[in-house]
Amino acid sequence: MPFSLLDLSPVPEGHEASEAIKNTLDLARKAEGWGYRRFWLAEHHNMPGIASAATAVLIGLVAQATSRIRVGAGGIMLPNHAPLTVAEAFGTLATAFPDRIDLGLGRAPGGDGAVIRALRRDPMADSFPQDVVELLDYLGPERPGAPVRALPGEGTNVPVWILGSSLFGAQLAAHLGLPYAFASHFAPSDMDQAIAIYRDRFRPGPWNDRPQVMIAINVFAADDAREAHYLRSSMQLAFARLRTGMPGKLPRPVRDVEAELGAPMRHMVDQALRISAVGDAAQVRAQLQALIGQYRPDEVILTGQIHDHAARLRSFEIAADVLQSMQDAGQAAAV
Repeated sequence: MPFSLLDLSPVPEGHEASEAIKNTLDLARKAEGWGYRRFWLAEHHNMPGIASAATAVLIGLVAQATSRIRVGAGGIMLPNHAPLTVAEAFGTLATAFPDRIDLGLGRAPGGDGAVIRALRRDPMADSFPQDVVELLDYLGPERPGAPVRALPGEGTNVPVWILGSSLFGAQLAAHLGLPYAFASHFAPSDMDQAIAIYRDRFRPGPWNDRPQVMIAINVFAADDAREAHYLRSSMQLAFARLRTGMPGKLPRPVRDVEAELGAPMRHMVDQALRISAVGDAAQVRAQLQALIGQYRPDEVILTGQIHDHAARLRSFEIAADVLQSMQDAGQAAAV
C-alpha cells in the first residue's frame, strides 16, 4: 500500500513564510528519499500559519526541487477558479514534469466569508459537479475542433482526485469514476459512511476501472513517546484557535494542552483529530495498523503540523520507516 504526505507549509510562531517554503522544499526532498509516493499541498487563504495559498506555484517549486516523487494538490478549491485556468496551470505543470503531477479538487472556499468576497466568488453558486466535468474534458484527449482548449493541458490526462469530508464528495467521485481522498485528519465523522457509499456506488470509467480510496492520518512520531505528545500540542492549539475564529501562526508546543484549552475544547479538538497516530515507532505502528485494518484504504496520506522543523522531519521519517516495514512484512507473508 503506497503512503504519501500532505504538507500545509506551516508557518510556526517566530518564523516567516519564506522559512516555511524553504522547509517545505527540504521536507519534499527528504520525503522522496524516504519512499513517500506523493507530496501534496493544499489551498488555504488569509491564514498566517499556512504558506501554500498559491498552491500551483508551490507545486512547481517542489517538483523542480525533486526528481521522482509525485507532486500535487490536496487540494485546489475548484469553486475559487475557472476550470480552464486550473487546466492550464496543471497542464503546464504536467508538461514540465511529465507523469508526476496530481490534481485533487475540493469544494470548500479555503477561507471565510471575507475570502469568498475577495476571490469574487458568488457564495450562492454551486456548480462543482459541472466544473469538475468541464475540467476533465480540458485535461482529457485532444479536442481539435473544440471552441476552447487548454493549451497546454489537453492530452496530459492529469490524474484528478475528488477530496471530501462529507457524503457529497463520495457520491460525486463514485458517479464520475474518480479516486477519492477523505479528509479524515480533521473531519472524520462521516468517514465510514462516505467510504462505504463510494465503494458501493463506484462506476468504472475512462479515469479509473476500480474504486481507489485514500485516507488522511495525522502523525506525530518521536523517539520518545512523551515528546511525540508534546509535539502534537501545536496542532491541537492551532485547530482550537481556528475553530474559535482566531487563526494564526503555528503555536509553540506546550506540556499541558488541557490547561491551555480547557477540558471541553480539548475534547472537541481531540474528537476532530482522532484519526491520528502519536508516540514512538512501536506505538505509531500499532495505531497505523489499526486504522488501516479498519478502513482498508488503497493509500494513506500522512500529515501533521509540528512547530520545530527538525522534529517534523524526524516524525515523517519514523512514519515512513514504520510503513515501509509494514509493507515488507506484508509482502513476505504473501510469498
